[in-house]
Amino acid sequence: MVQNKIRDYIHIQNPFDIPPHSQLVENSYPTLVTLKLLAEQDQILKMAPSKKLLLLVLILSSFFHPGKSVGQHKAYSPEALKQLKTEIEKALKETGTPAVGIALVNGDTTVWVAGLGKADLEKDTKATENTMFRIGSVSKMFVSLAILKLQEEGKINLNDKVRDLAPEIAFENPWEKTAPVLVEHLLEHTTGWDDLHLTDYALNDPSLSLKGGLDYHPHTRTSRWMPGTRMAYCNSGPPVAAYIIEKITGKKFEDYIQQNFFQPMGMENMTYFATEPYKKWGATLYLDKKPQAYWNISVRPSGAINASPKDMAKMLRFFVNRGRVDSLHLISEASLKRMETPSSTNGAMAGLESGYGLSNYSSYHKSYTYRSHGGGVNGGLTDFSYLPTHHVGYAIMINCLNGNALGRIAGLIREFQTKNLSPDKTVRLNIPAFTDPDISGHYISINPRVQLTDHYERIVNVNHIWNKKNTVFFQGLFGGWKKSYRGINSRQYVSNETGKIDLVLVKDPIAGDVVHSESGVFKRISPVIIFGQLIVGTLWLLYIAGSLLLGSIWFIRYWRGRKFTRQSIRLGSWPFIASVFFLAVLLLEIGVGDEGIALLGNVTVVSVSITVFTICFALAALLSIITAIRDRKAKLNQNIYWHLTILSCLHFIAACYFGWHGIIGIQTWSY
Repeated sequence: MVQNKIRDYIHIQNPFDIPPHSQLVENSYPTLVTLKLLAEQDQILKMAPSKKLLLLVLILSSFFHPGKSVGQHKAYSPEALKQLKTEIEKALKETGTPAVGIALVNGDTTVWVAGLGKADLEKDTKATENTMFRIGSVSKMFVSLAILKLQEEGKINLNDKVRDLAPEIAFENPWEKTAPVLVEHLLEHTTGWDDLHLTDYALNDPSLSLKGGLDYHPHTRTSRWMPGTRMAYCNSGPPVAAYIIEKITGKKFEDYIQQNFFQPMGMENMTYFATEPYKKWGATLYLDKKPQAYWNISVRPSGAINASPKDMAKMLRFFVNRGRVDSLHLISEASLKRMETPSSTNGAMAGLESGYGLSNYSSYHKSYTYRSHGGGVNGGLTDFSYLPTHHVGYAIMINCLNGNALGRIAGLIREFQTKNLSPDKTVRLNIPAFTDPDISGHYISINPRVQLTDHYERIVNVNHIWNKKNTVFFQGLFGGWKKSYRGINSRQYVSNETGKIDLVLVKDPIAGDVVHSESGVFKRISPVIIFGQLIVGTLWLLYIAGSLLLGSIWFIRYWRGRKFTRQSIRLGSWPFIASVFFLAVLLLEIGVGDEGIALLGNVTVVSVSITVFTICFALAALLSIITAIRDRKAKLNQNIYWHLTILSCLHFIAACYFGWHGIIGIQTWSY
């Protein structure tokens, strides 16, 4: 029901991030962001008006040892750049994408910086290297950089307790005494907190301070599992770290970043606000070809930065040159390596080499491991990626929610950047395979980004793991990209595609035996439960369709004078009414369209109607089952009676399920 809309708007329209390529490809989502895997479960997807693109994800990291490679720092020919430009312009035209900002670097050299297409369709304004785009969750990288810089200065430590540093920031952690929330948990998304709620996304107040944004709706900050055990992307973690930076430095967070990173890097116009330069050069963002108003994000450190291709080129050079800007080292290479290394989950401690580091994940292209972060806001997507071992990188920014365009451009650039590089070698694939038959089974995710949609994900996002000879396969129950692994011992499995330890078996302190793969945590579940849920759900939807058809016929016949007994009217009316209320909620979800955040995140006719209709559905379902039992001896065609009785039972089961998970009577404006 409404959980679908909430999931889509939180993950898609305003996630501040975009998913890893592999999942995009894997699930046939038309959107890629970094190119082999990103999008995660939610990893990108171009949908109809009410569902734009499922984004998020983050995939992982390994230990990188920068050094010279045979292919690095080779010059690119003008002919090759010209061909790349032609192909990108073709992608823009074929995908209907207004504009793209591009930055390519190779060591100290800026290979190409440009804006292509139209920054504003109405004004017919061309995009240039100075056009400013909104980069979404790429903004989080500066929070981690600032924390690492302060750690180098001895002013903070990643292992410091958040409660000690900022006791005035509200959060709940049932395990605080034995497993406190640490600073690194804020940046690796391992606090166990829920992602921002709809009301957070609906807030659009340019005057709000960082503390004001954190105080507005603190209810997301409750640990759902022991901190430091599982990763779940959470936009409320980095702003807490940013607030700690304000307390330590005595400066406004945005001012600290401006003075210690933007200015030394030479990024004159990069900003968290709708400044005059942004008003002059900012690209108009489009959602379904409709211009979007400027969104003042309540927690700016998570996704508010505006930047031009020129700015992004300088940011890329900082990373590929390992924290150096000309002769100035802003941050040590050791700190960057920590940033690129996932460390705080049980999976990482068990040797997993993929996962989310400190605002930094890995994304695979052939034998190459890019370090990346994606970004997404209403009408804008960004992909920031670099190869530390080869000192090359790129940034792509587009002014619409077209994941297909972003993925195509990312693929073209990655092919261009890596064609002259020596391949990254992996040696683990030569290790004899170890096969553990006990790993086979069906698994569900137990680290949902949005808790309210967990019950939905548990039904539709089921994975299957099985052995075949010396290979372990991992795939969604309904298909998608199939990943394969070779076991190197009883707990660690190496990806056949990347050569990295990409799947590990771990003992979770709450869930017991689980599997960690990339950023996902999966628990084995009985196939009886999985297929039982699917069968019941499918039957329920089929019976709803039948009841709406049958009920409409009965109503027409009754209106034309056909006589029915009171018992038959009671038996038929309540299941029909329950079906109508369920359908009404679905229609409201579809009807909100592009205004979903505003309509669901505030008290509106739509949000209040959803609250009322879900309650009415539950009451009608209850009355349906009561009537079916009370009138079981009614004089009625037995086929019709059993149809109505089965539907009543299915309605009641669905109402109990939705009620248990908080959907009945949901107040989306307070969620």
